[in-house]
Amino acid sequence: MKPSEVREKTGEELAKKVKELEEEIFRLKFRASTAQLKQTANIKKTRKDLARVKTVAREREIAESKGGK
Repeated sequence: MKPSEVREKTGEELAKKVKELEEEIFRLKFRASTAQLKQTANIKKTRKDLARVKTVAREREIAESKGGK
């Protein structure tokens, strides 16, 4: 997921995406611990996507608190 794709989403969509990504990380970690996950790099990719979404959400929160810049 590219940062430009994340910035196009609304606040509600970002919140929903955060929840989805957190659940996906949980599932991936569980599968990795039971040796069912072949590509462990998916965990890293999903964590980076989650960080991107949270970063954009935080940027918007800060912008709103400073007067909507």
